[in-house]
Amino acid sequence: MFFCGISGEPPQDPVVSAKSGHVYERRLILKYINDNGTDPLTGEKLEESDLLTVKASPKAAPPRPPTATSIPALLHTLQNEWDALVLETFALKQQYNNTRQELSYALYAQDAASRVVARLIKERDAAREALVNVQASMGVAPAPGNGGDVEMVEEAPQEAALPKEVVDQIDETQQTLSATRKKRKLPAGYVTVPEIKTFTAKHAIPSLHSASPAGINSIAISRTNPSQFVTGGNDKIVQLYDRSTDKVLASLKGHTKKVNHVAFREREGEATLVLSAGADKIAKIWSHDSASGEYLPKATIRTHKSDLTGLVVHPTSTLVAYSSLDKTYSLHELSNFTQVYRSAPSDETFTSLAIHPDGALLALGTPSSKIHICDVRTGAVAAIISPPEATPFTVNTLSFSENGYHLLAPDSPSSVAIWDLRKMKAAHSISLGDSFKVNKVTYDYNANYFGVAGNEGVRVFAHKTWQELVSFEEAGGATDVLFAEHGKEIWATSGREVRIWGLPE
Repeated sequence: MFFCGISGEPPQDPVVSAKSGHVYERRLILKYINDNGTDPLTGEKLEESDLLTVKASPKAAPPRPPTATSIPALLHTLQNEWDALVLETFALKQQYNNTRQELSYALYAQDAASRVVARLIKERDAAREALVNVQASMGVAPAPGNGGDVEMVEEAPQEAALPKEVVDQIDETQQTLSATRKKRKLPAGYVTVPEIKTFTAKHAIPSLHSASPAGINSIAISRTNPSQFVTGGNDKIVQLYDRSTDKVLASLKGHTKKVNHVAFREREGEATLVLSAGADKIAKIWSHDSASGEYLPKATIRTHKSDLTGLVVHPTSTLVAYSSLDKTYSLHELSNFTQVYRSAPSDETFTSLAIHPDGALLALGTPSSKIHICDVRTGAVAAIISPPEATPFTVNTLSFSENGYHLLAPDSPSSVAIWDLRKMKAAHSISLGDSFKVNKVTYDYNANYFGVAGNEGVRVFAHKTWQELVSFEEAGGATDVLFAEHGKEIWATSGREVRIWGLPE
C-alpha cells in the first residue's frame, strides 16, 4: 500500500516522482510544485512532467478513513447508509405512484377518444346512408365521394319556363276546379251568420313551443284528421299536435331561425307531408312514415338567398310555392323535391304569397303597398294593384276567396280591402281602428266569411255585407287565424297559445 509523502494517507490518485521515487497525492503535489517548484522531501527541482501516474485496478475499493475503523464508527456509517436507502426507496415509490397515475389518465383519455371517434364514424356512416337514400328518392345522382361533407343546394336556371308536363297539369287542375266550383253548393251543416255571432271560447292549448324566444307565427290544420295541427314558432321548431289527446306528436327540428310559415300536403294514396319556411332562408319537408308513425326529413330547399316570407301548396298538390325577401319566388315538385321554376329578381322584395284556388295565378305582397298578380305558368306579371294614394306600407298577408273572384289584403296597416279581380279594383275597405295592426287575413272554405288577426285580437266579417259578426279580443297579439271544417270553429295563434272558438255547447 502506498502512502502520500505529504499527507501520510493512502492517495486516491497516486503519482510517483521520477527523480526521487516518492509517492504523492496528485492534487497535493501539483499544488506544492506550483507554489515551490521543488520536491517536498528532497528539495530537488521538480516539474509536473517529472510525475508518473501509478496505475491501480479500478475495482479496488479505496481504504476506509481512520474514523471508520472502530465498531461505533462502522455502526454509524451503516445507519447513515440505511437511512439513505430508505429515503431513496420512498422517493422511488412516490415516482412509481405518479407514473401509474399518469398512465391511468392517459389510458382513460385514449379510451374516451376511441369511443368518441367510433361514435362519430357511426354517425358519419349513418348520415352518408341517409344522404344516399335522400338522393335516391330525389332522383339526384350522388356526387363523387371525397370524404367530405355534402351540402345539398338546389340550383335551376333562373327564369326558365315551367316544364310542359307541369303546365299541362296546372291547366288540367284549373279546368277541373273551375267546372266543379260553378256547380258546388253550400255543404250541409255549414255554419250560418247567426251561429257565428254566438261563437264562444271552446278550447285553449297553452305552452306550445319554447318560452324563449316565445311566439307562434303560423298554424295549419289537417284536412284528413281535423284534430291534428302543425305550428311554426320563434323557437325554430315545427310542432305537430293532436288536440283530441292533448299531446305533442312531433317536434321537427332543422331550422336555425324562426319558422315563418307551415303547411300540410295531404293527397290520397301518398304520404302526408309537413312543410315549413323560415327566416334562415331554407324550407324543410318532412314525410309521414306509416310504419313508425313518425315524420322523417325528406328535403331541405336552399334556393333562396334571404328570409322566406310565403309558403303555399299548389291546388295540384304536386307543387309548392315559396316567396322570399331576395325579390324572387320559386316552384318545386313535391314528388322529387326539385325546383321547376324561379322568377327573375323583381324590383321589390316579396313579403307575402297566395295562390288562386284554380292554381293559375299567384299574388305577391311587397313593402310598397303593391300586390303583384302573376301567371303561374309563364311567370309574367298579369297586373299590379295598390290602394290609391296610400302611404307605403308592407303587404304582409294575402288570401284569395274560394270562388276566385276576390283577393283579401291590407290596404293600410290598420285596414283591409277586398279586391275584385274581375275589375282589378277594391270592392270595399274596412277600417279596424288606428291602433289595430293587421297580422293575418284569411277566407273560409266557402268564401262566406273572412277573418282578420292582429295585435288587438281576431275579428270575423261576413263577405259581401261586410258586417262584423264577432270579435275575440282575448286573443291579443294574434299572429294567425283560420277556419275549421264547415266553418264550425275559428282557430288563432297568440303568444304560445292556440285558441279555438265555436258554437256554445
